[in-house]
Amino acid sequence: MNPSSQIQAFFDEPTNTVSYLVSDPATKLAAVIDPVLDYDHRSGKASTASADTMLRAATDGGLQVVWVLETHAHADHLSAAPHIKQHTGAQVAIGEHIRDVQSIFRSVFNIDDVSGDGREFDRLLADGETIQLGSLTVEVMHTPGHTPACVSYRIGDAVFIGDTLFMPDYGTARADFPGGSAQTLYRSIRRLLSLPDETRLFLCHDYKAPGRDTYAWESTVGDMRARNVHVHDGVSEAEFVAMRERRDATLAAPVLLLPAIQVNIRAGHLPKAESNGVSYLKIPVSRGQTPHGV
Repeated sequence: MNPSSQIQAFFDEPTNTVSYLVSDPATKLAAVIDPVLDYDHRSGKASTASADTMLRAATDGGLQVVWVLETHAHADHLSAAPHIKQHTGAQVAIGEHIRDVQSIFRSVFNIDDVSGDGREFDRLLADGETIQLGSLTVEVMHTPGHTPACVSYRIGDAVFIGDTLFMPDYGTARADFPGGSAQTLYRSIRRLLSLPDETRLFLCHDYKAPGRDTYAWESTVGDMRARNVHVHDGVSEAEFVAMRERRDATLAAPVLLLPAIQVNIRAGHLPKAESNGVSYLKIPVSRGQTPHGV
């Protein structure tokens, strides 16, 4: 049986993101999951304050961080993976289908310095593959739908599920990004919800559902099956797809979508600095048809 891990959560309220420091008590080896780079979109300034808080927690606990595990290429925050790697030597890993996401967004942003083969990351992980975190075994579960590259990490009775599900009172992730699919998301969710009821699910985001005053990011398979407002037991695939597509059609793009995707498909690295030493991010601009008479 897989030994128990120790889990510390770090909540970034500006992006509503939860990052995790997961460690093996026996060996003191640790992984950071979905670290956040603090980024002010209005000024273009970035800092590593949130990541440094995680690094201090690791140091205080006598932990050696050996992995940075990304659940997917996030659209709502920039990854601090390079900063964690610089200070710890950790390997940065992501699901192997990041290649598909890179290929999609190379075209969207017309960028040629992204490989398309995932080489920006130290390790690409396949469905069913396992990696070691000391005496802990980390199982990779490909759970696409929100994006083609989404993976969940199962460590004992804990699964870190990225954006696949939110708290039961909030529902599920959107599936309208390029390469996303509500049908695929439903099937990924049912795969997760086929795990034992007592399995703990650790989420990547929380937005406080109406009527709830505090943030939360841990649930269980049993609770999701009983209470998730979008996908509890009894909701069919067709019903879910219709609901998800109808809901997604009303959602605005995430505030940090354009900078986040450009950085995160590069494993958290900024584009190469130009001759003045500054890195620049692109903003694709599209013009709709001008109404008659204007």
